[in-house]
Amino acid sequence: MKSRIRAAVVLAAVLGVAATVYGFKESAGQTVDAGSFGIYVNGQRVALEQFTIQQTASGSLINSQLREEGAGEKANQSSVMQLSTKGEIVRYEWHELMPEKSDLELLPNDQFLIERLTLKPGEKPLEQPFLLPSSTVILDNNFFVHRELLAWRYLAQNCKTEGGKFQCVTGPISFGVIVPQERTSMRVSLEPAGREKLPVAGKERELPRFDLKFEDNKWSLWLDDQDHFKIMKIAIANEKTEVIREP
Repeated sequence: MKSRIRAAVVLAAVLGVAATVYGFKESAGQTVDAGSFGIYVNGQRVALEQFTIQQTASGSLINSQLREEGAGEKANQSSVMQLSTKGEIVRYEWHELMPEKSDLELLPNDQFLIERLTLKPGEKPLEQPFLLPSSTVILDNNFFVHRELLAWRYLAQNCKTEGGKFQCVTGPISFGVIVPQERTSMRVSLEPAGREKLPVAGKERELPRFDLKFEDNKWSLWLDDQDHFKIMKIAIANEKTEVIREP
């Protein structure tokens, strides 16, 4: 079964390879997406992620910051991902600002990805190689915008234009991913799961849902197919967690 997909321009903006396929290229420095996600556990808001995705002259730049909310000393983390025009990893940085201070960087080196983790300022970094290509997807723990990038990659790789219409073939697609904070890699799959109605900015909308599956867990992602396939909501049922794009 095939479903019609719109807004191909955003896919092209994020993945340089898609820009070649669709004959479209955004100007350097253009913001592809920017906003924030409220993170809720058991219905209570616990954190906020703010992010930007920009097209640059050399590829894409994704910035994100996560702040826990509530009383007491809370976590404060930031990340910067730089991708080439082909969507490959150029550099990834993660910084923990509170409650501790630690830093992580991930860089390609020949056929490897090299991760360097500094647990405390001034300490020698712990280095770990991964036999993975630079095309590997980064899905760090606490940055939900990374799931949006994965969804766009799925659409870019599994959609084409036929008879003047942009269409996607449904079905699960497997991706190799790295989770830098956990210092591990795994396989995940993403597949369409139909359309569902849910409230968006006070109005009921019917949005396409995609299921992200890995090991023994599943995340549901709802994308706005009328606004550049931005993630509007993520649900992690077995963790009683919801991630909702703020207006």
